[in-house]
Amino acid sequence: MSTLTAKGQATRDRIVEATADRILAAGIGATSLDDVRADTTTSKSQLFHYFPGGKAELVRAVVALQGERVLDAQRPALAALDSLEAWEAWRAALLAHYAAQHGWGCPIGSLAAEAAGTDAELAEQIDDYLRTWRGELQAGLERMAAAGKLRDDAPPPERLAAALFAQLQGGLLLTRTEQALWPLEAALDGALVQLRAALAS
Repeated sequence: MSTLTAKGQATRDRIVEATADRILAAGIGATSLDDVRADTTTSKSQLFHYFPGGKAELVRAVVALQGERVLDAQRPALAALDSLEAWEAWRAALLAHYAAQHGWGCPIGSLAAEAAGTDAELAEQIDDYLRTWRGELQAGLERMAAAGKLRDDAPPPERLAAALFAQLQGGLLLTRTEQALWPLEAALDGALVQLRAALAS
């Protein structure tokens, strides 16, 4: 697509944001382009001007938007994970982000479940986002290990990051099913208990 004017970019952003809200509430399968047109008061020609690839291209734009929203909400704390205090600040930022959402749970996690086995390209895009997020946690643990802040017998940063990330994603899943924030709080508290056990004396 050619470079958009400021007005055109604003229109495209508005379409993506409205679609993100609808998909979060109803899922990909239950979201049609007609729904999007009604939500955004755009014509069919406008929609295909901004998204010539149709619904598939629009959904990919939604994943990119939601992924950046979640990562941006954790910054700068996410890039400063080098101490227990920094991890506690990250926990607070993450809880504040999800507490402020219209719906509970992780928008990317719900998309991942729906995309698996039906859209390989979308599933790969979601996997890339999740790997990036987990990689940020791993980078923080690697900084701590390099500074001698982790026990010699602690799990390697890659495995410890995977364990912490799995607890986080499990908490987000239960937060969505419970429609409450406490499962995410409990999961993050459990993750920090595991982190404390890996700290050097």
